[in-house]
Amino acid sequence: MRDHETLLPLRDAAAQPHRPARTGLPLLLTGRTLPHACSPGNARRARVQLNRPVDLQIIAPLEGRLGVSSARFPGLRRGEEITMSRSPLEGRLGRAVVVALLLSVVCLTPTPSRAAPEGQITWGVHISLAPTWFDPAETPGIITPFMLMYALHDAMVKPMPGNPLAPSLAESWTVSRDGLAYEFVLRKGAKFHNGDPVTAEDVKFSLERYRGTSHKTLRDRVAAIETPDPARVRIRLKQPWPDFMIFYSTATGAGWIVPKKYVEKVGDEGYKKAPVGAGPYRFVSFTPGVELVLESFDLYWRKTPSVKHLVFKVIPDESTRLAALKRGEVDVVYSIRGELAEELQRTPGLTLKPAVIQAPQWVNLLDQWDPKSPWHDRRVRLAANHAIDRRAINQAITLGHSALTFSIIPSTFEFFWQPPPYPYDPARAKGLLAEAGYPNGFDAGEYYCDLSYANVQEAILNYLQNVGIRAKLRPVERAAFFREWGEKKYKNLTYGASGAFGNTATRLEAFVVAGGAYVYGSYPDIDGLFREQSAELDRKKREAILVKIQQLVHEKAIFVPIWQLAFLNGVGPRVEESGLGLIAGHAYSAPYEDLKLRAR
Repeated sequence: MRDHETLLPLRDAAAQPHRPARTGLPLLLTGRTLPHACSPGNARRARVQLNRPVDLQIIAPLEGRLGVSSARFPGLRRGEEITMSRSPLEGRLGRAVVVALLLSVVCLTPTPSRAAPEGQITWGVHISLAPTWFDPAETPGIITPFMLMYALHDAMVKPMPGNPLAPSLAESWTVSRDGLAYEFVLRKGAKFHNGDPVTAEDVKFSLERYRGTSHKTLRDRVAAIETPDPARVRIRLKQPWPDFMIFYSTATGAGWIVPKKYVEKVGDEGYKKAPVGAGPYRFVSFTPGVELVLESFDLYWRKTPSVKHLVFKVIPDESTRLAALKRGEVDVVYSIRGELAEELQRTPGLTLKPAVIQAPQWVNLLDQWDPKSPWHDRRVRLAANHAIDRRAINQAITLGHSALTFSIIPSTFEFFWQPPPYPYDPARAKGLLAEAGYPNGFDAGEYYCDLSYANVQEAILNYLQNVGIRAKLRPVERAAFFREWGEKKYKNLTYGASGAFGNTATRLEAFVVAGGAYVYGSYPDIDGLFREQSAELDRKKREAILVKIQQLVHEKAIFVPIWQLAFLNGVGPRVEESGLGLIAGHAYSAPYEDLKLRAR
Protein backbone atom coordinates (compact mmCIF):
# COMPACT_ATOMS: atom_id res chain seq x y z
CA MET A 1 0.00 0.00 0.00
CA ARG A 2 1.47 3.34 -1.07
CA ASP A 3 0.30 5.23 1.97
CA HIS A 4 2.05 2.82 4.32
CA GLU A 5 5.62 2.64 5.44
CA THR A 6 7.25 -0.51 6.74
CA LEU A 7 7.91 -0.46 10.46
CA LEU A 8 9.97 -3.61 10.66
CA PRO A 9 11.65 -5.89 8.11
CA LEU A 10 9.98 -9.13 7.16
CA ARG A 11 12.39 -11.08 9.31
CA ASP A 12 15.79 -10.52 10.88
CA ALA A 13 19.00 -9.14 9.41
CA ALA A 14 19.75 -12.35 7.56
CA ALA A 15 16.80 -11.68 5.29
CA GLN A 16 17.89 -8.22 4.17
CA PRO A 17 18.97 -7.48 0.60
CA HIS A 18 22.70 -7.93 0.33
CA ARG A 19 25.08 -7.24 -2.55
CA PRO A 20 27.70 -9.96 -2.75
CA ALA A 21 31.28 -8.94 -3.31
CA ARG A 22 32.29 -9.17 -6.98
CA THR A 23 34.93 -11.80 -7.54
CA GLY A 24 35.52 -11.22 -11.24
CA LEU A 25 36.10 -14.93 -11.73
CA PRO A 26 35.16 -16.20 -15.21
CA LEU A 27 33.30 -19.16 -13.75
CA LEU A 28 29.65 -19.97 -14.11
CA LEU A 29 29.33 -20.62 -10.38
CA THR A 30 31.59 -19.91 -7.46
CA GLY A 31 31.02 -20.76 -3.83
CA ARG A 32 30.10 -24.04 -2.16
CA THR A 33 27.53 -26.68 -2.83
CA LEU A 34 24.52 -26.28 -0.56
CA PRO A 35 23.35 -29.70 0.61
CA HIS A 36 20.00 -30.22 2.29
CA ALA A 37 18.55 -26.85 1.34
CA CYS A 38 15.34 -28.19 -0.10
CA SER A 39 13.16 -30.74 1.51
CA PRO A 40 9.83 -31.16 -0.31
CA GLY A 41 8.41 -28.41 1.90
CA ASN A 42 11.40 -26.14 1.45
CA ALA A 43 11.42 -26.56 -2.33
CA ARG A 44 8.09 -24.77 -2.46
CA ARG A 45 9.29 -21.95 -0.25
CA ALA A 46 12.95 -21.63 -1.22
CA ARG A 47 13.82 -18.16 -2.35
CA VAL A 48 16.58 -16.99 -4.71
CA GLN A 49 17.58 -13.36 -4.49
CA LEU A 50 18.96 -11.58 -7.57
CA ASN A 51 21.43 -8.76 -6.97
CA ARG A 52 22.21 -6.85 -10.14
CA PRO A 53 23.63 -7.62 -12.57
CA VAL A 54 23.36 -11.39 -12.10
CA ASP A 55 24.73 -12.07 -8.64
CA LEU A 56 22.69 -14.67 -6.77
CA GLN A 57 22.24 -15.33 -3.11
CA ILE A 58 20.16 -18.29 -2.02
CA ILE A 59 18.03 -17.57 1.01
CA ALA A 60 16.33 -20.72 2.22
CA PRO A 61 14.01 -21.23 5.16
CA LEU A 62 15.86 -22.88 7.98
CA GLU A 63 14.47 -23.43 11.41
CA GLY A 64 11.95 -20.65 10.90
CA ARG A 65 14.43 -18.04 9.64
CA LEU A 66 15.58 -16.83 6.27
CA GLY A 67 19.23 -17.01 5.46
CA VAL A 68 22.19 -19.33 5.17
CA SER A 69 23.19 -21.00 8.40
CA SER A 70 25.92 -23.44 9.30
CA ALA A 71 23.30 -25.25 11.37
CA ARG A 72 21.69 -26.52 8.18
CA PHE A 73 24.60 -26.23 5.75
CA PRO A 74 27.69 -27.79 7.39
CA GLY A 75 30.86 -25.90 6.61
CA LEU A 76 29.10 -22.93 5.08
CA ARG A 77 29.53 -19.57 6.74
CA ARG A 78 26.49 -17.41 7.47
CA GLY A 79 25.86 -14.99 4.59
CA GLU A 80 28.16 -16.77 2.10
CA GLU A 81 26.87 -16.31 -1.44
CA ILE A 82 26.77 -18.27 -4.67
CA THR A 83 27.91 -15.76 -7.29
CA MET A 84 27.61 -15.80 -11.09
CA SER A 85 29.61 -13.95 -13.68
CA ARG A 86 27.76 -11.93 -16.28
CA SER A 87 28.49 -14.28 -19.09
CA PRO A 88 27.48 -16.54 -20.66
CA LEU A 89 24.02 -15.99 -19.15
CA GLU A 90 22.69 -12.52 -19.93
CA GLY A 91 19.08 -11.40 -19.73
CA ARG A 92 15.96 -12.59 -18.00
CA LEU A 93 15.87 -15.98 -19.72
CA GLY A 94 19.44 -16.71 -18.73
CA ARG A 95 18.79 -15.75 -15.15
CA ALA A 96 15.68 -17.90 -14.99
CA VAL A 97 17.59 -20.89 -16.33
CA VAL A 98 20.30 -20.46 -13.71
CA VAL A 99 17.74 -20.10 -10.93
CA ALA A 100 16.04 -23.31 -12.03
CA LEU A 101 19.39 -25.07 -12.34
CA LEU A 102 20.48 -24.00 -8.87
CA LEU A 103 17.23 -25.07 -7.27
CA SER A 104 17.25 -28.42 -9.00
CA VAL A 105 20.83 -29.13 -7.97
CA VAL A 106 20.19 -28.06 -4.39
CA CYS A 107 16.91 -29.92 -4.12
CA LEU A 108 18.25 -33.16 -5.56
CA THR A 109 20.61 -33.42 -2.62
CA PRO A 110 19.24 -35.92 -0.07
CA THR A 111 17.73 -34.28 3.03
CA PRO A 112 18.28 -36.01 6.35
CA SER A 113 15.10 -36.15 8.43
CA ARG A 114 15.03 -33.99 11.53
CA ALA A 115 15.22 -35.99 14.73
CA ALA A 116 11.83 -36.51 16.30
CA PRO A 117 11.24 -34.78 19.64
CA GLU A 118 12.21 -36.94 22.58
CA GLY A 119 12.78 -36.79 26.31
CA GLN A 120 11.28 -34.57 28.98
CA ILE A 121 12.24 -31.47 30.92
CA THR A 122 10.57 -30.98 34.29
CA TRP A 123 10.37 -27.71 36.21
CA GLY A 124 9.93 -27.24 39.93
CA VAL A 125 7.65 -24.19 39.93
CA HIS A 126 7.50 -21.87 42.94
CA ILE A 127 3.80 -21.00 42.68
CA SER A 128 0.48 -22.72 42.14
CA LEU A 129 -0.52 -22.67 38.48
CA ALA A 130 -3.89 -21.08 37.74
CA PRO A 131 -6.10 -22.08 34.78
CA THR A 132 -6.75 -18.39 34.13
CA TRP A 133 -3.15 -18.23 32.85
CA PHE A 134 -4.00 -20.72 30.09
CA ASP A 135 -6.18 -18.08 28.42
CA PRO A 136 -4.43 -15.02 26.93
CA ALA A 137 -7.69 -13.06 27.20
CA GLU A 138 -7.33 -12.88 30.98
CA THR A 139 -3.66 -11.91 31.18
CA PRO A 140 -3.00 -9.55 34.13
CA GLY A 141 -0.16 -7.03 34.08
CA ILE A 142 2.43 -9.49 35.38
CA ILE A 143 4.91 -11.83 33.74
CA THR A 144 3.75 -15.11 35.32
CA PRO A 145 1.20 -16.17 32.65
CA PHE A 146 3.89 -15.84 29.99
CA MET A 147 5.65 -18.80 31.62
CA LEU A 148 2.88 -20.89 30.06
CA MET A 149 1.88 -18.73 27.10
CA TYR A 150 5.29 -19.08 25.41
CA ALA A 151 4.61 -22.83 25.32
CA LEU A 152 0.88 -23.08 24.61
CA HIS A 153 0.32 -20.00 22.49
CA ASP A 154 1.79 -17.71 19.89
CA ALA A 155 1.44 -13.98 19.36
CA MET A 156 1.29 -11.67 16.40
CA VAL A 157 4.51 -10.06 17.64
CA LYS A 158 6.43 -10.98 20.78
CA PRO A 159 9.81 -10.64 22.51
CA MET A 160 12.31 -13.23 21.31
CA PRO A 161 16.08 -13.63 21.63
CA GLY A 162 17.72 -10.50 20.27
CA ASN A 163 14.44 -8.85 19.25
CA PRO A 164 11.85 -7.31 21.61
CA LEU A 165 9.33 -7.07 18.75
CA ALA A 166 9.89 -10.24 16.76
CA PRO A 167 7.42 -11.07 13.96
CA SER A 168 5.63 -14.29 14.85
CA LEU A 169 2.10 -15.06 13.64
CA ALA A 170 2.36 -11.71 11.86
CA GLU A 171 5.27 -12.04 9.47
CA SER A 172 5.20 -8.30 8.73
CA TRP A 173 3.23 -5.16 9.41
CA THR A 174 2.93 -1.60 8.16
CA VAL A 175 1.68 1.64 9.67
CA SER A 176 -0.05 4.43 7.80
CA ARG A 177 1.66 7.80 7.54
CA ASP A 178 -0.95 9.39 9.79
CA GLY A 179 -0.35 6.70 12.44
CA LEU A 180 -4.00 5.68 12.50
CA ALA A 181 -3.85 2.28 10.78
CA TYR A 182 -1.72 -0.80 11.42
CA GLU A 183 -1.92 -3.60 8.88
CA PHE A 184 -0.58 -7.07 9.66
CA VAL A 185 0.20 -9.84 7.18
CA LEU A 186 -0.29 -13.27 8.72
CA ARG A 187 2.26 -16.03 8.39
CA LYS A 188 1.33 -18.69 5.87
CA GLY A 189 1.07 -22.21 7.22
CA ALA A 190 0.69 -21.32 10.91
CA LYS A 191 -1.72 -23.72 12.59
CA PHE A 192 -3.48 -24.24 15.87
CA HIS A 193 -3.01 -27.50 17.76
CA ASN A 194 -6.31 -28.85 16.41
CA GLY A 195 -5.10 -28.38 12.83
CA ASP A 196 -7.09 -25.24 12.04
CA PRO A 197 -5.15 -22.51 10.22
CA VAL A 198 -4.54 -19.20 11.97
CA THR A 199 -6.70 -16.65 10.14
CA ALA A 200 -7.54 -12.97 10.32
CA GLU A 201 -10.87 -13.86 11.97
CA ASP A 202 -8.98 -15.52 14.84
CA VAL A 203 -6.87 -12.38 15.29
CA LYS A 204 -9.91 -10.10 15.30
CA PHE A 205 -11.75 -12.41 17.70
CA SER A 206 -8.78 -12.57 20.10
CA LEU A 207 -8.41 -8.79 20.34
CA GLU A 208 -12.14 -8.19 20.76
CA ARG A 209 -12.33 -10.94 23.38
CA TYR A 210 -9.37 -9.64 25.42
CA ARG A 211 -10.37 -8.59 28.93
CA GLY A 212 -7.06 -8.53 30.78
CA THR A 213 -4.92 -5.62 31.95
CA SER A 214 -5.43 -2.43 29.93
CA HIS A 215 -8.41 -3.84 28.02
CA LYS A 216 -10.23 -0.55 28.57
CA THR A 217 -7.30 1.39 27.13
CA LEU A 218 -7.31 -0.75 24.00
CA ARG A 219 -11.07 -0.49 23.56
CA ASP A 220 -11.06 3.27 24.09
CA ARG A 221 -8.37 3.82 21.46
CA VAL A 222 -9.15 1.22 18.80
CA ALA A 223 -11.76 2.44 16.30
CA ALA A 224 -12.12 -0.72 14.22
CA ILE A 225 -10.60 -4.11 13.46
CA GLU A 226 -10.87 -5.04 9.79
CA THR A 227 -10.13 -8.31 7.98
CA PRO A 228 -9.70 -7.51 4.26
CA ASP A 229 -8.90 -11.17 3.60
CA PRO A 230 -7.99 -14.28 5.65
CA ALA A 231 -4.30 -13.33 5.66
CA ARG A 232 -4.54 -9.64 6.61
CA VAL A 233 -5.73 -7.70 9.65
CA ARG A 234 -6.05 -3.93 9.80
CA ILE A 235 -6.42 -2.18 13.16
CA ARG A 236 -7.62 1.41 12.99
CA LEU A 237 -7.04 3.83 15.87
CA LYS A 238 -9.13 6.81 16.91
CA GLN A 239 -6.00 8.93 17.26
CA PRO A 240 -2.25 8.37 16.93
CA TRP A 241 -0.95 6.23 19.78
CA PRO A 242 2.84 5.91 20.02
CA ASP A 243 2.58 2.91 22.37
CA PHE A 244 0.11 0.84 20.37
CA MET A 245 2.62 -1.84 19.36
CA ILE A 246 3.95 -2.03 22.93
CA PHE A 247 0.47 -2.55 24.33
CA TYR A 248 -0.59 -4.95 21.61
CA SER A 249 2.56 -7.05 21.48
CA THR A 250 4.20 -7.15 24.90
CA ALA A 251 2.55 -5.24 27.73
CA THR A 252 -0.69 -7.22 27.48
CA GLY A 253 -1.91 -10.56 26.17
CA ALA A 254 -4.13 -8.96 23.53
CA GLY A 255 -1.89 -9.99 20.65
CA TRP A 256 -1.77 -13.69 21.64
CA ILE A 257 -4.13 -15.54 19.35
CA VAL A 258 -6.71 -18.21 20.14
CA PRO A 259 -8.89 -20.23 17.70
CA LYS A 260 -12.26 -18.52 17.29
CA LYS A 261 -14.27 -21.59 16.29
CA TYR A 262 -12.90 -23.74 19.11
CA VAL A 263 -13.43 -21.12 21.83
CA GLU A 264 -16.98 -20.48 20.65
CA LYS A 265 -17.63 -24.22 20.70
CA VAL A 266 -16.31 -24.99 24.22
CA GLY A 267 -16.88 -21.63 25.94
CA ASP A 268 -14.54 -19.70 28.21
CA GLU A 269 -14.57 -22.20 31.06
CA GLY A 270 -14.22 -25.14 28.71
CA TYR A 271 -11.26 -23.42 27.09
CA LYS A 272 -9.41 -23.19 30.40
CA LYS A 273 -9.95 -26.92 30.92
CA ALA A 274 -8.59 -27.86 27.49
CA PRO A 275 -6.78 -24.91 25.89
CA VAL A 276 -5.85 -25.03 22.21
CA GLY A 277 -3.20 -22.60 21.02
CA ALA A 278 -0.72 -22.06 18.20
CA GLY A 279 2.46 -22.43 20.25
CA PRO A 280 5.25 -25.03 20.15
CA TYR A 281 3.58 -27.25 22.78
CA ARG A 282 0.04 -28.55 23.13
CA PHE A 283 -1.95 -29.21 26.27
CA VAL A 284 -2.00 -32.80 27.61
CA SER A 285 -3.24 -32.61 31.20
CA PHE A 286 -3.49 -30.38 34.24
CA THR A 287 -3.83 -31.51 37.84
CA PRO A 288 -4.48 -28.43 40.02
CA GLY A 289 -1.86 -27.98 42.69
CA VAL A 290 0.24 -30.80 41.23
CA GLU A 291 1.40 -30.44 37.62
CA LEU A 292 0.82 -29.31 34.05
CA VAL A 293 1.91 -31.63 31.21
CA LEU A 294 2.53 -30.45 27.64
CA GLU A 295 3.61 -32.26 24.46
CA SER A 296 5.52 -30.93 21.46
CA PHE A 297 3.52 -29.64 18.51
CA ASP A 298 5.46 -30.92 15.54
CA LEU A 299 3.77 -28.53 13.07
CA TYR A 300 4.89 -25.37 14.86
CA TRP A 301 5.94 -22.93 12.15
CA ARG A 302 9.24 -21.76 13.63
CA LYS A 303 10.74 -25.18 14.32
CA THR A 304 9.84 -28.57 15.70
CA PRO A 305 10.86 -28.69 19.38
CA SER A 306 13.60 -31.16 20.25
CA VAL A 307 12.11 -32.02 23.65
CA LYS A 308 8.94 -34.14 23.56
CA HIS A 309 7.34 -33.34 26.91
CA LEU A 310 7.38 -30.39 29.31
CA VAL A 311 6.17 -30.92 32.87
CA PHE A 312 5.60 -28.08 35.34
CA LYS A 313 5.45 -29.47 38.89
CA VAL A 314 4.04 -27.24 41.60
CA ILE A 315 6.50 -27.20 44.54
CA PRO A 316 5.81 -24.08 46.65
CA ASP A 317 8.36 -24.90 49.36
CA GLU A 318 11.82 -23.66 48.43
CA SER A 319 13.83 -26.34 50.24
CA THR A 320 11.64 -29.06 48.71
CA ARG A 321 12.28 -27.63 45.23
CA LEU A 322 16.01 -27.72 45.79
CA ALA A 323 15.85 -31.28 47.16
CA ALA A 324 13.92 -32.37 44.06
CA LEU A 325 16.59 -30.84 41.82
CA LYS A 326 19.37 -32.56 43.74
CA ARG A 327 17.60 -35.93 43.43
CA GLY A 328 17.04 -35.44 39.70
CA GLU A 329 13.25 -35.40 40.03
CA VAL A 330 13.15 -32.02 38.28
CA ASP A 331 15.56 -30.41 35.83
CA VAL A 332 14.96 -26.69 36.44
CA VAL A 333 13.80 -24.92 39.61
CA TYR A 334 12.58 -21.35 39.94
CA SER A 335 13.35 -18.98 42.81
CA ILE A 336 16.01 -20.47 45.07
CA ARG A 337 17.26 -17.81 47.49
CA GLY A 338 19.51 -17.08 50.42
CA GLU A 339 21.29 -20.01 52.07
CA LEU A 340 19.55 -22.46 49.74
CA ALA A 341 21.01 -20.64 46.74
CA GLU A 342 24.45 -20.92 48.30
CA GLU A 343 23.86 -24.64 48.82
CA LEU A 344 22.84 -25.00 45.18
CA GLN A 345 26.07 -23.29 44.11
CA ARG A 346 28.11 -25.77 46.13
CA THR A 347 26.38 -28.86 44.74
CA PRO A 348 28.32 -30.63 41.95
CA GLY A 349 26.36 -30.94 38.73
CA LEU A 350 23.93 -28.13 39.56
CA THR A 351 24.11 -24.59 38.20
CA LEU A 352 22.76 -21.43 39.82
CA LYS A 353 21.50 -19.03 37.15
CA PRO A 354 20.82 -15.53 38.55
CA ALA A 355 19.42 -12.84 36.29
CA VAL A 356 18.18 -9.32 36.98
CA ILE A 357 14.80 -9.32 35.28
CA GLN A 358 12.40 -6.50 34.36
CA ALA A 359 10.59 -6.94 37.68
CA PRO A 360 10.93 -4.17 40.25
CA GLN A 361 9.27 -4.87 43.60
CA TRP A 362 7.93 -2.25 45.95
CA VAL A 363 5.50 -1.49 48.79
CA ASN A 364 2.17 0.16 47.92
CA LEU A 365 0.88 2.76 50.40
CA LEU A 366 -2.78 2.43 49.46
CA ASP A 367 -4.23 4.90 51.98
CA GLN A 368 -2.07 7.93 51.14
CA TRP A 369 -5.06 9.68 49.48
CA ASP A 370 -7.09 9.44 52.72
CA PRO A 371 -6.51 12.66 54.76
CA LYS A 372 -7.08 10.68 57.96
CA SER A 373 -4.32 8.18 57.22
CA PRO A 374 -0.73 8.65 58.47
CA TRP A 375 0.38 7.80 54.91
CA HIS A 376 -1.27 11.02 53.67
CA ASP A 377 1.74 12.86 55.11
CA ARG A 378 4.73 12.77 52.75
CA ARG A 379 7.08 12.71 55.76
CA VAL A 380 5.65 9.34 56.82
CA ARG A 381 6.16 7.96 53.32
CA LEU A 382 9.73 9.23 53.34
CA ALA A 383 10.27 7.66 56.76
CA ALA A 384 9.29 4.25 55.39
CA ASN A 385 11.75 4.66 52.53
CA HIS A 386 14.63 5.51 54.87
CA ALA A 387 13.75 2.72 57.32
CA ILE A 388 14.69 -0.19 55.04
CA ASP A 389 18.21 -1.55 54.52
CA ARG A 390 17.83 -2.67 50.93
CA ARG A 391 21.46 -3.72 50.56
CA ALA A 392 21.20 -6.09 53.51
CA ILE A 393 18.00 -7.66 52.15
CA ASN A 394 19.59 -7.99 48.72
CA GLN A 395 22.64 -9.78 50.10
CA ALA A 396 20.66 -12.08 52.39
CA ILE A 397 18.00 -13.16 49.89
CA THR A 398 19.37 -12.76 46.36
CA LEU A 399 23.11 -12.94 47.22
CA GLY A 400 23.58 -9.34 46.13
CA HIS A 401 22.42 -9.95 42.56
CA SER A 402 19.33 -7.70 42.59
CA ALA A 403 19.67 -4.10 41.39
CA LEU A 404 18.80 -1.23 43.72
CA THR A 405 17.15 1.16 41.27
CA PHE A 406 14.73 2.98 43.67
CA SER A 407 12.04 2.91 41.00
CA ILE A 408 9.02 0.86 40.01
CA ILE A 409 10.18 1.15 36.37
CA PRO A 410 12.69 -1.43 35.08
CA SER A 411 16.03 0.19 34.35
CA THR A 412 16.07 -1.43 30.90
CA PHE A 413 12.80 0.18 29.79
CA GLU A 414 12.63 2.98 27.26
CA PHE A 415 12.39 6.43 28.93
CA PHE A 416 13.60 5.14 32.33
CA TRP A 417 14.90 7.85 34.68
CA GLN A 418 17.27 6.88 37.48
CA PRO A 419 16.09 8.38 40.78
CA PRO A 420 18.50 9.28 43.58
CA PRO A 421 18.63 6.64 46.32
CA TYR A 422 16.83 6.68 49.63
CA PRO A 423 19.75 5.91 51.98
CA TYR A 424 19.16 3.56 54.89
CA ASP A 425 18.86 5.90 57.88
CA PRO A 426 16.62 4.67 60.73
CA ALA A 427 17.39 7.73 62.86
CA ARG A 428 16.15 10.02 60.11
CA ALA A 429 13.09 7.80 59.67
CA LYS A 430 12.20 8.15 63.36
CA GLY A 431 12.75 11.89 63.17
CA LEU A 432 10.41 12.23 60.20
CA LEU A 433 7.74 10.23 62.01
CA ALA A 434 8.07 12.49 65.06
CA GLU A 435 7.77 15.61 62.88
CA ALA A 436 4.61 14.17 61.37
CA GLY A 437 3.10 13.66 64.83
CA TYR A 438 3.95 9.98 65.38
CA PRO A 439 6.86 9.94 67.86
CA ASN A 440 5.85 6.44 68.99
CA GLY A 441 5.06 5.19 65.52
CA PHE A 442 1.65 3.84 64.53
CA ASP A 443 -0.23 0.67 63.63
CA ALA A 444 -0.32 0.36 59.85
CA GLY A 445 -2.83 -2.50 59.65
CA GLU A 446 -2.45 -5.45 57.31
CA TYR A 447 0.17 -5.94 54.63
CA TYR A 448 -0.97 -8.20 51.77
CA CYS A 449 1.58 -9.94 49.60
CA ASP A 450 2.23 -12.68 47.07
CA LEU A 451 2.88 -15.85 49.08
CA SER A 452 6.02 -16.70 47.11
CA TYR A 453 7.70 -13.48 48.30
CA ALA A 454 6.60 -13.61 51.93
CA ASN A 455 10.20 -13.94 53.14
CA VAL A 456 11.13 -10.64 51.47
CA GLN A 457 8.11 -8.90 52.98
CA GLU A 458 8.92 -10.25 56.45
CA ALA A 459 12.32 -8.58 56.23
CA ILE A 460 10.71 -5.32 55.09
CA LEU A 461 8.19 -5.36 57.94
CA ASN A 462 10.96 -5.98 60.47
CA TYR A 463 12.76 -2.84 59.31
CA LEU A 464 9.53 -0.81 59.39
CA GLN A 465 8.75 -2.05 62.90
CA ASN A 466 12.21 -1.01 64.08
CA VAL A 467 11.27 2.63 63.46
CA GLY A 468 7.73 2.28 64.82
CA ILE A 469 5.60 1.34 61.78
CA ARG A 470 3.78 -1.85 62.78
CA ALA A 471 1.91 -4.08 60.30
CA LYS A 472 0.70 -7.68 60.04
CA LEU A 473 1.68 -9.79 57.04
CA ARG A 474 -1.10 -11.48 55.05
CA PRO A 475 0.35 -13.76 52.33
CA VAL A 476 -2.01 -14.75 49.48
CA GLU A 477 -1.61 -17.20 46.56
CA ARG A 478 -0.32 -15.31 43.53
CA ALA A 479 -3.32 -15.57 41.21
CA ALA A 480 -5.72 -14.55 43.98
CA PHE A 481 -3.43 -11.77 45.20
CA PHE A 482 -3.15 -10.02 41.84
CA ARG A 483 -6.85 -10.48 41.14
CA GLU A 484 -7.89 -8.97 44.49
CA TRP A 485 -5.32 -6.18 44.24
CA GLY A 486 -6.67 -5.30 40.79
CA GLU A 487 -10.25 -5.45 42.07
CA LYS A 488 -9.33 -2.84 44.73
CA LYS A 489 -10.18 -5.14 47.62
CA TYR A 490 -7.17 -4.27 49.79
CA LYS A 491 -6.46 -1.50 52.29
CA ASN A 492 -3.39 -0.31 54.15
CA LEU A 493 -0.31 -1.87 52.52
CA THR A 494 0.39 -4.33 49.71
CA TYR A 495 3.39 -5.78 48.00
CA GLY A 496 3.77 -4.49 44.44
CA ALA A 497 5.57 -6.04 41.50
CA SER A 498 5.43 -6.62 37.77
CA GLY A 499 7.74 -8.34 35.33
CA ALA A 500 5.56 -7.63 32.30
CA PHE A 501 7.10 -6.38 29.07
CA GLY A 502 6.50 -2.79 27.99
CA ASN A 503 8.05 0.63 28.49
CA THR A 504 7.95 3.40 31.08
CA ALA A 505 4.56 4.66 29.89
CA THR A 506 2.92 1.24 30.14
CA ARG A 507 4.15 0.82 33.72
CA LEU A 508 3.01 4.28 34.75
CA GLU A 509 -0.41 3.67 33.22
CA ALA A 510 -0.88 0.42 35.14
CA PHE A 511 0.40 1.54 38.56
CA VAL A 512 0.40 5.36 38.81
CA VAL A 513 -2.18 7.05 36.59
CA ALA A 514 -5.91 7.36 37.32
CA GLY A 515 -7.82 4.42 35.90
CA GLY A 516 -4.81 2.12 35.96
CA ALA A 517 -5.37 -1.57 36.64
CA TYR A 518 -3.73 -1.41 40.08
CA VAL A 519 -4.21 2.27 40.94
CA TYR A 520 -6.09 3.13 44.16
CA GLY A 521 -5.55 6.88 43.89
CA SER A 522 -3.61 9.38 41.79
CA TYR A 523 -2.28 12.93 41.62
CA PRO A 524 -3.83 15.43 39.15
CA ASP A 525 -0.49 16.88 38.02
CA ILE A 526 0.81 13.42 37.12
CA ASP A 527 -2.46 12.48 35.39
CA GLY A 528 -2.31 15.64 33.27
CA LEU A 529 1.28 15.06 32.22
CA PHE A 530 0.50 11.47 31.32
CA ARG A 531 -2.34 12.52 29.03
CA GLU A 532 0.00 15.02 27.42
CA GLN A 533 2.72 12.45 26.70
CA SER A 534 0.26 9.90 25.33
CA ALA A 535 -0.59 12.26 22.46
CA GLU A 536 2.98 13.49 21.88
CA LEU A 537 4.58 12.03 18.73
CA ASP A 538 7.90 13.85 19.10
CA ARG A 539 10.11 11.34 20.90
CA LYS A 540 12.33 13.86 22.69
CA LYS A 541 9.39 15.87 23.97
CA ARG A 542 7.66 12.71 25.09
CA GLU A 543 10.75 11.50 26.91
CA ALA A 544 11.02 14.82 28.76
CA ILE A 545 7.42 14.50 29.96
CA LEU A 546 7.89 10.90 31.10
CA VAL A 547 11.06 11.86 32.98
CA LYS A 548 9.14 14.66 34.72
CA ILE A 549 6.45 12.18 35.78
CA GLN A 550 9.05 9.83 37.25
CA GLN A 551 10.63 12.72 39.12
CA LEU A 552 7.25 13.60 40.63
CA VAL A 553 6.67 9.99 41.66
CA HIS A 554 9.99 10.09 43.49
CA GLU A 555 9.46 13.53 45.05
CA LYS A 556 6.02 12.58 46.34
CA ALA A 557 7.37 9.25 47.65
CA ILE A 558 4.31 7.47 46.28
CA PHE A 559 5.95 4.05 46.69
CA VAL A 560 8.60 2.31 48.75
CA PRO A 561 10.71 0.73 45.98
CA ILE A 562 12.83 -2.20 47.15
CA TRP A 563 14.81 -3.53 44.18
CA GLN A 564 14.76 -4.73 40.62
CA LEU A 565 14.64 -8.43 41.32
CA ALA A 566 17.36 -10.90 40.48
CA PHE A 567 15.57 -14.19 39.86
CA LEU A 568 17.76 -17.04 41.14
CA ASN A 569 17.06 -20.32 39.38
CA GLY A 570 18.73 -23.73 39.36
CA VAL A 571 19.49 -26.07 36.46
CA GLY A 572 20.31 -29.78 36.66
CA PRO A 573 22.87 -31.80 34.70
CA ARG A 574 20.55 -33.25 32.02
CA VAL A 575 19.76 -29.87 30.46
CA GLU A 576 21.96 -28.39 27.73
CA GLU A 577 19.78 -25.32 27.06
CA SER A 578 17.29 -24.28 29.74
CA GLY A 579 15.98 -21.20 27.94
CA LEU A 580 16.75 -19.04 30.98
CA GLY A 581 18.01 -15.63 29.90
CA LEU A 582 17.49 -16.17 26.17
CA ILE A 583 14.83 -13.45 26.05
CA ALA A 584 16.14 -10.27 27.64
CA GLY A 585 14.41 -9.42 30.91
CA HIS A 586 12.11 -12.45 30.84
CA ALA A 587 11.87 -14.34 34.12
CA TYR A 588 11.29 -17.86 32.86
CA SER A 589 12.50 -20.41 30.32
CA ALA A 590 11.66 -19.43 26.72
CA PRO A 591 11.41 -19.90 23.83
CA TYR A 592 10.54 -23.50 24.63
CA GLU A 593 11.22 -24.76 21.11
CA ASP A 594 14.89 -23.85 21.64
CA LEU A 595 15.36 -26.02 24.74
CA LYS A 596 17.73 -28.97 24.53
CA LEU A 597 18.71 -31.98 26.59
CA ARG A 598 22.30 -33.14 26.73
CA ALA A 599 23.23 -36.09 24.57
CA ARG A 600 23.21 -39.34 26.52
